[in-house]
Amino acid sequence: MNDDRNKIKEFTDLKAWQEAHSLVLLIYKITKQFPKDEIFGIVSQMQRAAVSITSNIAEGFGRQGYKEKIKFYYIAQGSLTELKNQMIIVKDIGYINEKTYQEITDQANMAHKFLQGLITKSKTFLNLAS
Repeated sequence: MNDDRNKIKEFTDLKAWQEAHSLVLLIYKITKQFPKDEIFGIVSQMQRAAVSITSNIAEGFGRQGYKEKIKFYYIAQGSLTELKNQMIIVKDIGYINEKTYQEITDQANMAHKFLQGLITKSKTFLNLAS
């Protein structure tokens, strides 16, 4: 009997996307509390970086060739690194406390772990196709 429960049919089935999506929700939650004069500054940058992670995972999933998939997964990884930098900045200027910083950093690290796994697995398939 074939078990379809573990098959990846949509980008939302990817653990990397799920963890990154949780990160997006956290970012939107905490940036609501930032000063209103930051709405077009760090708030916008953080939200765009976070959304870029999930968007590029989704776009990579939708691509046919593994070389293209990997390219988008690397872009997602770059956006994740950008977001980590922004988290350090908002912690250092006092917009978030250490506990919040650690919570988001933990989620970012989890997303990074699964994204790196997705890249590694895609590279394996790319090498098999060569």
